[in-house]
Amino acid sequence: MVDDSKTTTSPDVNSKREAELPELVSASKKPRTLAEEKQTSEANNNSNNVSSNENADSSQENEHKDKNVEERRLSFAVEADAAEDKGSRHTMEDAWVVLQDASLDFPGKLRCAHFAIYDGHGGRLAAEYAKKNLHRNVLSAGLPRELLDVKAAKKAILEGFRKTDESLLQESTAGGWQDGATAVCVWVLGQTVFVANVGDAKAVIARSTVVDGSQHNSTTTDSLKAIVLTREHKAIYPQERARIQKAGGTVSSNGRLQGRLEVSRAFGDRQFKKVGVVATPDIHSFDLTERDHFIILGCDGLWGVFGPSDAVEFVHKLLQDGLPVAVVSRHLVREAVRERRCKDNCTAIVIVFRKK
Repeated sequence: MVDDSKTTTSPDVNSKREAELPELVSASKKPRTLAEEKQTSEANNNSNNVSSNENADSSQENEHKDKNVEERRLSFAVEADAAEDKGSRHTMEDAWVVLQDASLDFPGKLRCAHFAIYDGHGGRLAAEYAKKNLHRNVLSAGLPRELLDVKAAKKAILEGFRKTDESLLQESTAGGWQDGATAVCVWVLGQTVFVANVGDAKAVIARSTVVDGSQHNSTTTDSLKAIVLTREHKAIYPQERARIQKAGGTVSSNGRLQGRLEVSRAFGDRQFKKVGVVATPDIHSFDLTERDHFIILGCDGLWGVFGPSDAVEFVHKLLQDGLPVAVVSRHLVREAVRERRCKDNCTAIVIVFRKK
């Protein structure tokens, strides 16, 4: 597996950083387009509202709809844990957050859980800064704490990302550091999940294709589908390339911004902000139903050696064997690094939804 680094160092970066970030062109990956992901996600989100038999009579259709309404009322417990390994890198530049109760100084009636992975490049400072500040900034921006308001929640997440990057750039200028960090974040508000990302870290959900208690607890993965909830932001992708070029940046033949940075959205990276790098996230939300089993968050190191379906199958088997979530996450990372030879930093969070 090719070691997939996000940045190519420049002459003004010290030798230690050059050793940590070798100049390598990333392995070719065929991304799913945003349209494809939206179609897949929407199709699965809406599948509950479609009768399995196109020729069913109206009474059957109404019964199916009633079942789906009841399904949305189900209450879910959330369990999660993280694991990490620096791989063959000299240092660990990832940071992560697992907060079952993420209300902090903003208490409310609405359940608030938060999980995130920040994948640093060129150092760990930006990742640590985002870890310490993003969630609090999102809460301060008005993340709903009493009654769910999807529009208000997305607005708060967007503002939280903006404020975090703005203050991070001020800190990095004062401190003279230039590293950056990608991010994949999840908020669970009540029974609604919000996913936000910048860069190439991903979130994948394992979702049943049928609503059936026996199938839900099946030991097979025949009825379980892996759905990517995030969109990668890389300079080589047409939509991102166009935005970069409009900002005055260039994408070199190696697919990197200014020949150096692979990702096109990230926290920090202040030397690239004037040529198209932004910290504006893609945000996706959905209501939990009985069909939703678990979410896997991972940095690009994990997804470099695991495909979405492969990871879902791996985690599902361990959960069916009765292993705790903490053990499952450790097994996933160990498999990625020791067995599949992930050379990059590798961090994963497994978030399990259990019906009450």
